[in-house]
Amino acid sequence: MNTTQTAGYSTDRQSVISYLGIGSNLGDAVQNCRNALREISSLKNVQVLRRSSLYRTEPVGETPQDWFVNGVVEIRTTFTAPQLIKALQWVERAMGRERNERWGPRTIDIDILLYGQEIIKTQSLVVPHPGMHKRRFVLAPLNEIAPYVIHPLYGVSMKGLLDRLEDDHAVERIDADW
Repeated sequence: MNTTQTAGYSTDRQSVISYLGIGSNLGDAVQNCRNALREISSLKNVQVLRRSSLYRTEPVGETPQDWFVNGVVEIRTTFTAPQLIKALQWVERAMGRERNERWGPRTIDIDILLYGQEIIKTQSLVVPHPGMHKRRFVLAPLNEIAPYVIHPLYGVSMKGLLDRLEDDHAVERIDADW
């Protein structure tokens, strides 16, 4: 049994594999993603297992803004999903994230895409991420590290979702390590 104490949480539970989407389009977006990954890696209840390449991605939504840099990481965590989202929001705030506008520019954005095969719908958290199956900027990097993971709501692999995707927003792999 794994028992740890982190950020005020006592955890007596088995670990869960989770996938996180990380993105930025303000300042040095690549460095912002690197910094977010470093902060996530430093969380005591989180172990980063794999990370995708970084991708330069066309913004979605009505607001004119710079292109994003996006990537996906696979983690193992003993946080519950609500504890994990609180920890990730703490990382966002520490990095200067301000929530001013939906789909607007941001220093950093960290989303829980999948939390094991759990389906969670509360006021503060929806998992799987409700838009992930419609977004090339999520599915392209996720397919790089987890093409055969099954979406718990649709019963389709990430590769299957990407193959069927109608989103035509540009997503280009960039040569930057993080």
